[in-house]
Amino acid sequence: MNAYDYPVDPVMLLSVLNTHLRDYFPSLDALCEDVGLDKEEVIEKLAAIDYYYDPKLNQFV
Repeated sequence: MNAYDYPVDPVMLLSVLNTHLRDYFPSLDALCEDVGLDKEEVIEKLAAIDYYYDPKLNQFV
């Protein structure tokens, strides 16, 4: 997947990101770098629905 393949809807984005973090990437930084996502934009979009990245869990919670 590349940045253009990720969902725009925050709830769908949350699901895809958490799955990819769990299964393929050791960190949000690694995921964003690999697929070309803007990390700050992702964080802001998910914060709008009250989800925040937890690096210890490597998930948005």
